[in-house]
Amino acid sequence: MHPNICFGKPCIRGHRIWVSLIVDLLASGETIEEILEEYPSIEREDVLACLAYGAEMARDVFVEIPLGTTKEADA
Repeated sequence: MHPNICFGKPCIRGHRIWVSLIVDLLASGETIEEILEEYPSIEREDVLACLAYGAEMARDVFVEIPLGTTKEADA
């Protein structure tokens, strides 16, 4: 990570594509193939590296995510 590139956020090597963007896309249901079509300058290994980075970060950080709460249930 370089403080002058992507505001110091982790990004894919040689690109200004944030790791968090790729992980968000996967979490929303996009496939690796769809991501590669959308970002043809990256490779499958780049996407897998993003997942590996996310897994490594999750080892030390815990975030509570409330489950079963929807806008309809709150209304």
